[in-house]
Amino acid sequence: MACLREELSEEYARHEEQIKVKLKHPDDLEKYMCIRGRHGKKEDDLTSLAFLSKCLCQIYQKKCIILIDEYDVPLEHAYFNGFYDEMAGFIRSLFESALKTNPYLEFAVVTGCLRISRESIFTGLNNLRIYSILNENYGEYFGFTEAEIQGILEYYDRKGNFPVIKEWYDGYCFGNTEIYNPWSILNHMEDIVTNQEALPVPYWANTSSNNVVRDLVEQLDDDEGMLQGQLEYLINGGTIKKPIHEDITYDSIYDNEDNLWNFLFFTGYLKKVSSHLEGEEQYVTMRIPNREVSYIYRNTIHAWFEKKQRSFNMLPLYTALEEGDTDRMGEEISGFLERTISYFDYGESYYHGFLAGLLQRNGKYRIQSNREAEVGRADLILKTPRIRKGRAIILELKAVKKFQDMEVGCKEALQQIEKKKYREELEREGYEDILEYGICFYRKECMVQKAIN
Repeated sequence: MACLREELSEEYARHEEQIKVKLKHPDDLEKYMCIRGRHGKKEDDLTSLAFLSKCLCQIYQKKCIILIDEYDVPLEHAYFNGFYDEMAGFIRSLFESALKTNPYLEFAVVTGCLRISRESIFTGLNNLRIYSILNENYGEYFGFTEAEIQGILEYYDRKGNFPVIKEWYDGYCFGNTEIYNPWSILNHMEDIVTNQEALPVPYWANTSSNNVVRDLVEQLDDDEGMLQGQLEYLINGGTIKKPIHEDITYDSIYDNEDNLWNFLFFTGYLKKVSSHLEGEEQYVTMRIPNREVSYIYRNTIHAWFEKKQRSFNMLPLYTALEEGDTDRMGEEISGFLERTISYFDYGESYYHGFLAGLLQRNGKYRIQSNREAEVGRADLILKTPRIRKGRAIILELKAVKKFQDMEVGCKEALQQIEKKKYREELEREGYEDILEYGICFYRKECMVQKAIN
């Protein structure tokens, strides 16, 4: 074997075209590829798959099957790191030598999230058959079907976990086949086999780059309202309808809004609800597929809003809060709500976190959230560090389902402050200047009332 290695190394060093591959055993191929790797040039990388298939064909006397998984991942990383054109050129040449001019190829299977346009990557390739998530062929092979999930759960005696699994990891549609996320299912099954009470986790959020979701959300800074409205409708369970273009490239994602929605659809951040033709163009109605993906959107939006908050002028709100100007308080808070995404299903807990975030940068007051009082818990309490000549502010929040009920909601909040004696603990601490506010929310509207003592 040492003699074979030396002979191949010398032949390769003289000239690649003169190599006479003298391989009698598969182990020889691995050793030869190591030699090639040490002595090869950059141009050799472009023909590496074709060369490997030639070697295999000579050993086994059969043409090769080439499997290339996630071919678009290098393109994604290249795009976000600034060398997309170089990577696209490399993959184009690699595929041409391996899949077009390769006499040792039986057939190839190439998989990826995006059907990259033929002009950019698959230039000149013949006999291509492309199956996207819109095609009905092979849909059941892209993940677990519901029948397979039921079988897995029955095997491990975990049938009671099915509702949670369906809510979190179902929702994908390939052709007309309902599919569960395979990566998340495998991870969650491992968890619940160990502990049946294990909570669902957004596994995909920890493995995907989610760059495009982040970029979509950050476009809200320059949005005039349309994009924000669509995104808000989606994360609250609604749908959007968009034209579908399967031939897109990473460098065209941001050319227009439709391309961005298309990318989210083909990469699993949206799912097909229905499709139809309008003239010669196909339109797809889409929604967020499940709780796991919804978490990615919500977490990204939360991070965006925390960053955006730092640019808000908070002085008018703080001044109105101290001066008891309830009308101004309501207007300021409503204005901040208008600039973010509301989760209508969150109710009081959403507004509680939202308002706490606005007030935490005031610099004058310490904020206590859901602090235990004597017979209950106030939503938010603001206190100056010094008690003498200091001030405390009690904020009780309500959310209503009808705009007409906002005034009633404010009164109920003030009644709760009085009934549960939130003020008494502050008085025992020594605070004398205490303000009490009942605050009510309906979607992006805010109303504030002040207690009269």
